Amino acid sequence: MKKILLLTTGGTIASVVSAEGLVPRESGDDLLRNIGYLPYDIKIEDILQLDSSNIQPEEWKIIADKIYQERLNYDGIVLSHGTDTMAYTASMLSFMLQNIEIPVVLTGSQVPINVVLTDAVDNLRLAFAAADRCQPGVYLAFNRKIMLGCRAVKVRTTNFDAFESVNTPCVAEVTSEGIVFNQNARISNESCNYRSQLDTNVSLIKLFPGFDPSLLAALAKSGCHGIVIEGYGLGGMTFIRRNLVAQIGELNKQGIPVIASSQCLYERSDLTKYEVGRLALLEGAISAHDMTSESAITKLMWCLGQGMDVEEIRNCFNQNLVGEVTL
Repeated sequence: MKKILLLTTGGTIASVVSAEGLVPRESGDDLLRNIGYLPYDIKIEDILQLDSSNIQPEEWKIIADKIYQERLNYDGIVLSHGTDTMAYTASMLSFMLQNIEIPVVLTGSQVPINVVLTDAVDNLRLAFAAADRCQPGVYLAFNRKIMLGCRAVKVRTTNFDAFESVNTPCVAEVTSEGIVFNQNARISNESCNYRSQLDTNVSLIKLFPGFDPSLLAALAKSGCHGIVIEGYGLGGMTFIRRNLVAQIGELNKQGIPVIASSQCLYERSDLTKYEVGRLALLEGAISAHDMTSESAITKLMWCLGQGMDVEEIRNCFNQNLVGEVTL
């Protein structure tokens, strides 16, 4: 039997009804009792008991530390997690735990496990199967789909089909034939390169008509060290009247990187196609290409945490570290 570690952090999957609403209370033992027999040697550690809206960089460090410490003792790790910030956690773990030697699979549910029509049982069983079958890496398993952690996005609030793999196919899907793999993860012969230092003084901004560029200067004055801007279409930004492009140039001179992504969920940002993008590129904007916003902001935190300057961050965003971007 393969040895698999279940780490629990709370979330809807472990919630019960209370006077304050749904509150995470169920333990890992409770979760396993509900899903029945699995052909694995499973150990359980309850490391957090939080709604995922309260999972922040401090909790990412706790989770990553535990995975790093235990990774060579198990064949795979399953991490139960609330759905609201699971894509952020999956992306950040991908960067923190590069070249992880085993599969690490995040999952959760839209309905608590103690409810008759829950999706938690199927999702947990899929996560254990993924921890058994997948190549080493960080994944998110949900609703019969296995996705790269750095490509998953929550796109629905109540539907069981809550997550999608954006701009790359799912790693695998469940059919009547079992787990059918669509693509293989990159295999590395290197040992895990664990770097957990982060700089969380960053901001994610969605551009809208009328946005005042001076707000970016205000962010810089308040201690913001990096910004991701979701621009229009291929990443276009305003330069008439409200000259956002010029403000990006000022931030670049101050050593503050500005990442340009697209508000469109699918396909890519391309600053070379239109004047509104080319001017931003000339002022120092860094393209996020086809990365998700979750992946772009966590990669920026991670890059800054490694002490990278603007040019080093530019080079890093032009590299595919963990499958997060198509170049």
